[in-house]
Amino acid sequence: MKKGFGLLLALLLGGIAVTGCGGGDSAPTGAGATPSDSQTSASESTLEKARKQGYITVGFANEKPYAYATPDGKLTGEAVEVARVVLNKLGIKEVNGVLTEFGALIPGLKAKRFDMITAGMFITPERAKEVLFANPEYSIGEAIAVKKGNAAGLRSYADIAKNKDIKVAAMVGAIEEQYLTKSGVAKEQIVTVPDQPSAISALQSDRVQAVTMTGPALQAMLDSAKDGNLERVADFEQPTIDGKSVRGFGAAAFRPGEDEFVKAYNAELAKLESSGELLNILEPFGFTKDELPGGKTAEELTKP
Repeated sequence: MKKGFGLLLALLLGGIAVTGCGGGDSAPTGAGATPSDSQTSASESTLEKARKQGYITVGFANEKPYAYATPDGKLTGEAVEVARVVLNKLGIKEVNGVLTEFGALIPGLKAKRFDMITAGMFITPERAKEVLFANPEYSIGEAIAVKKGNAAGLRSYADIAKNKDIKVAAMVGAIEEQYLTKSGVAKEQIVTVPDQPSAISALQSDRVQAVTMTGPALQAMLDSAKDGNLERVADFEQPTIDGKSVRGFGAAAFRPGEDEFVKAYNAELAKLESSGELLNILEPFGFTKDELPGGKTAEELTKP
């Protein structure tokens, strides 16, 4: 496990690109997948260029089960595998990944370090001001992990807000930080971390008393850590924000202006869901039929 975490950290610090596993012929990877490779000419769209060259560069964060690098440097995860199938149907055979912190994904996309984001990013009206979302590929709720026994009796974000001695870790740039703040958790109680290994370390060392992220991500984190002293709170109460129960919808994201690409992507994604293939892709990463998007669209979810 330490070896796996070490590789991911090395990738993170070094900005090294990794290649996707399976599906299609080999394409330039590592040093070959430079930021300049993902830039398109003024007369050529991203979709056109990707089809021509046979590969595309995607940005991802170190967050299981959405997108992550395996110990041998392969790119996988729920968001990656969904994108891989959709892109293959669009004539793009290879997916090259650039690992970065979650909070750097949108800036990296805008700076053309990569062509799209495949990180299971939640669709929000705020983010939609900066990127163009595809339709969602999954929907999920929140979860928290604590030390075994849950000594503080944490069952909700409200419980954290009531106990000022409690500190909670959330991924930098992730939606959970907003949820915590809107649930009354003080800013000084929130500790932002760059990745899952950092979240585990903070909980193990008692720098925080809880870690929060989406359910599948948190479960994957705990499964990877294999630490019997940590546990997921089974009866966690979903936060209510602005009078509504929180449920997130995740999707791939593109640069504004890539309407043709998004339209084509959505068409293939819809076929996957209606055929049942989408669920088959999601299941190995801990998702069930309850996490399917249910026909929701990015347009619906980005209304203020």
